[in-house]
Amino acid sequence: MDLTDTTVLVTGANRGIGRAIAQRLAREPVAELLVGAREPAEVARLDRGRAVQMDLSTRESIEASVAGLPPIDVLVNNAGVMTGGLLEEQPIDRVYAMFQVNLVAVAHLTARVLPGMLERGRGLIVNNASISGYASFPAASTYAAAKAGVVALSESLRRELKPAGIDVMHLVTPGVETDMLDATREAYGGHMDTGDWPSVTPEQWADKVVSAMKRGDHVVGPGGRLALAKLASRGPAFLLDAISDRMFTREPR
Repeated sequence: MDLTDTTVLVTGANRGIGRAIAQRLAREPVAELLVGAREPAEVARLDRGRAVQMDLSTRESIEASVAGLPPIDVLVNNAGVMTGGLLEEQPIDRVYAMFQVNLVAVAHLTARVLPGMLERGRGLIVNNASISGYASFPAASTYAAAKAGVVALSESLRRELKPAGIDVMHLVTPGVETDMLDATREAYGGHMDTGDWPSVTPEQWADKVVSAMKRGDHVVGPGGRLALAKLASRGPAFLLDAISDRMFTREPR
C-alpha cells in the first residue's frame, strides 16, 4: 500500500516491536502517525507521531479509546500480553486477560475502524500473529491458541475485504529482542530449552514489516529456522512432535 498521506495507528507502541514499527513508519510520508498505548503520557517522544490512549483490556475501554480517533487508513494491531507454562499452572485471570488483548481486541478494534476504510475504499490492517500462531509448542497452549485465532481472523478477513479494496496482512513474528522475549523465555524456560532460540532486533523486524506493507504482502514470515517450523506446522504433525519431544519436559528443568 502507498503510505503517502495516510493516517496510521499502531497499538502497543510504547515499547518493543510496536515502538520500533512506529519509529520506522515515522520515516514514511504518512499524514499522521498515532502511537497507541494504555498510558500515553508514558510514551517516549518520537520525531513524528502523536501518543493516543489505546486501552484494550475491556470492551468498554476499547470503545472509549476509539471514540476520539480520526479516520484510520492503516491499523497495526501489535499490542499483546504473554502467558506460558503448563496449562494447569497458568493463572486463569491472566489467561482471560491475554485472550482479551491478543485476540478479542484485535477483532473489536478492527471492526470499529473498518467502516471508515470501507467508505473511502482503501485501507490496510496488519495483525501480529507470531510464530506461535503456526507452531503450537507445549508450554504455550493458551498463547498459541490466541495467536492461531489471529491467523484465522486475518485470513478470513483478507478474503472478506478483498472485493472492497482493503488489504489484510499478518505477521509471523519470530523472537524479537524485547522485554517480551525475555518474559517468554522465562515463562517457557522451566519446561523448554530456550537457549538457542533465534532472534532479531526490533529494528530489523520493523524494517521487514514496513517493506512488506508497502509491497502489499499478505504474510510476513520469520525466516531462518523458524520458517521451517512454520512450514512444518502445515505438514505432518510428527514433525512438530519430534521438535517438541527434543525441547520440552513436564518436569521443571
